[in-house]
Amino acid sequence: MIGLLVGAPPDSELVSAAQAGDAGALGLVLARHRAGMYAVALALLGHSSDAEDAVQEAALIALRRIGDVRDRDAVGPWLRMVVRNACRAQLRRTSAVPVAEPAGAAVMDRTYGPPDPAEVLDRHALGDWVWSAMEDLSPGLWLVTMLRYFTDVTSYEDMAALCGTPVGTVRSRLNQARTKLSDALLRSADRVHDDATARTALHRRLAEEVMAAAHRGDITAAMSDGWSPHADVTWPTGKITDIDYLGPAFGRDLSDGVRHDLRNVVAGREVVIWEAALLNPPEDPFHCPPGVVWVHFLDRGRVSRVRLYHPRRR
Repeated sequence: MIGLLVGAPPDSELVSAAQAGDAGALGLVLARHRAGMYAVALALLGHSSDAEDAVQEAALIALRRIGDVRDRDAVGPWLRMVVRNACRAQLRRTSAVPVAEPAGAAVMDRTYGPPDPAEVLDRHALGDWVWSAMEDLSPGLWLVTMLRYFTDVTSYEDMAALCGTPVGTVRSRLNQARTKLSDALLRSADRVHDDATARTALHRRLAEEVMAAAHRGDITAAMSDGWSPHADVTWPTGKITDIDYLGPAFGRDLSDGVRHDLRNVVAGREVVIWEAALLNPPEDPFHCPPGVVWVHFLDRGRVSRVRLYHPRRR
């Protein structure tokens, strides 16, 4: 990593290139200023996984907002400001005591708040680079990273329940993932990257087709091409069934007036996540939990197993 920074152009040139969509230039900017960003996070949050979280969020925000930088020589202070705002957001989430902020901080927080996944991965020219770096992670590390940063399943407790692992394992995997992701971003900056936007669009279309078929009472036929006939399903209760059980389960929801509304799809090469809202009938608003997460594990492009999870009510 240090070798990549030796002889690198000044910040102003790197930022100009990054704003033009050069993934390598942005990688060098983030690597050059990572130590200063992490120092800010440590000063505000102490030695904890939250400090790493704040730096990671700031890096994702930089992907979305690098075009907003006007003084290209001042990108270092800009990145440290983004980290400070991410840290304040962390403190507000974890403390019941209001956190004092300097004047104007609220405005900056709205501008540089936690990134929207669709903006980061679909609207930014560097999204494919991020996805390619993510694919260097093992499926276990990829899953917790995607859950943490790109779905609504963000608490350690929910992630642990969905993955079927202790909370400590989730924390450990996130720490490993952050380290590996930082290295992978730099290592992969000059590669030709997969079209992640197209892959996500493909899986969203497949998800929409399955959901539509389910509401017609024909989910099994819709899954025939993309799912292995030997795939198994782990339900939120821990019960394991084959895929043929999905049809009757959906049928019961439909007969009870429940509808599934697809909200988000996150697609990797080996793991695909669907998030759906469960819309209960007005006369029975608590019939089902408010949502369900589908985690699909792929084997040679086909679903070999799926795990379903109901996030806790907020």
